[in-house]
Amino acid sequence: MAARLGISKYSLYEWRKRYGKPAAVVRDADQAAEVRRLKRELPRVTEERDILKKAAAYFAKDAK
Repeated sequence: MAARLGISKYSLYEWRKRYGKPAAVVRDADQAAEVRRLKRELPRVTEERDILKKAAAYFAKDAK
């Protein structure tokens, strides 16, 4: 790769070490962002579920 770019292997190694993030770091950051998003969403979804449970119980009682 270095020869194709016309640079030394050392330069390529240094650039990659300095500027290239390993895929695992990027993946971990993506997963952490997803966890934060889901934690913010959880209270809303829990409230929706509770409301639907109460509504289902109310309508089931009226159907009898």
